Amino acid sequence: MYVSAVGVNHSTSPVRFREKLAISNEALYDGLKLLRQYVPDGIILSTCNRTEVYAMDSHPAEEASINFLNAVTRVSFADLLPHIYLRKNETAFRHLFSIASGLDSMIIGEFEILGQVGQALEAAEKMSMVNLPLRSMFQSAIRTGRRVREETGISKNALSASSVALDLASKVAGDLANCKMLVIGTGEVGRLVIKIARDRGTSRIVVASRTLERASALAETLGGTPISLDNLQEELSTCNIVVACAGAPHPILGINCVREAMRKRSELPLAIIDIAVPRNVEPGVERINNVFLYNIDDLTQITDLNRKQREAEIEKALVIITAEVSKFASWWRALDVRPVVSALMKKAEDIRCTQLKKTLKKLPSLSNEERESLDAMTRSIITKILKEPVQYLKVNANYNLDYTDMVSRLFQLNEEKEE
Repeated sequence: MYVSAVGVNHSTSPVRFREKLAISNEALYDGLKLLRQYVPDGIILSTCNRTEVYAMDSHPAEEASINFLNAVTRVSFADLLPHIYLRKNETAFRHLFSIASGLDSMIIGEFEILGQVGQALEAAEKMSMVNLPLRSMFQSAIRTGRRVREETGISKNALSASSVALDLASKVAGDLANCKMLVIGTGEVGRLVIKIARDRGTSRIVVASRTLERASALAETLGGTPISLDNLQEELSTCNIVVACAGAPHPILGINCVREAMRKRSELPLAIIDIAVPRNVEPGVERINNVFLYNIDDLTQITDLNRKQREAEIEKALVIITAEVSKFASWWRALDVRPVVSALMKKAEDIRCTQLKKTLKKLPSLSNEERESLDAMTRSIITKILKEPVQYLKVNANYNLDYTDMVSRLFQLNEEKEE
């Protein structure tokens, strides 16, 4: 049994590359349909920090996953391969468990990733792309993530991309209480941006979305003025901060739109924080005078400080992750060898029963108690003979040491199944 994780993240590639591989929520089900053509069972995890494919097959599945990424994103192999990482079996377990625990995020301890791991599993379940081992792997990762948050302080006063974005914006625009803010996007990130901005005293907030209905619904809930994307230029001419976090496949703010708006602002600086992947703001906007454009990779300086502050909690989390990975790996190995162990035990039991019946026919004068004692003795012999080999098989059988095949051949278990 073999599982692989293939992908890119914020550590291996910049946002300008990650956005090419990003698979939006709207495109996720189509992506899973396509993935089925490459592997029988698989899950796609795509966030602003990563795009990964977890796949299972009877043979190594990483090549199939890379071919899938090439097909779904149309990024060439030459561009893909320098950025891709590969995790197999236990290294894949540890990788996913670390992600769910918030240790592999740009912002250590963030809450959002745990929900995103759950959503990735749910989507693949709906597409019938999940078997028992893969489901258990993701469920164990989610359980580990919850345990880390409950038993450590990794997420205590945790930052988020939204809060870090506002920290960065305030360095350019000053006190948020004196700023007018434009938020482009009404998803969870946009909702969090508005909530944090409100908590920090921002009173003038404009909410923009592809549909006025979505903008109105969010503005009514959290406060603010709703607009459609058609009115962006007008708002750009008067606001101090723009936070762009819409799930759009193409840029929403272009160079010409921003340049025209800046002509009406005299010398008022504009801070634009683009935390969307793919990016919402066209590259080149930062060359416009008095515009300060930052993308999600520019949050690194603040997030590095966050990591240093949480080093002690990271160590505690790693202890939990190591224990959970070990427990799950044991289950995984046992599951992998279960068919051959069952076949071996059945064959041994069949031989025992056959030989016992022959013996009992030759000893007709035995009492029922004596017969039961003889039955129990032969059962005990079989159990003791097979105990250590079975235990060794469960511990050592894996994808590169095919003990299961060796046992099947030695005891002719495959031939017995075919009969």
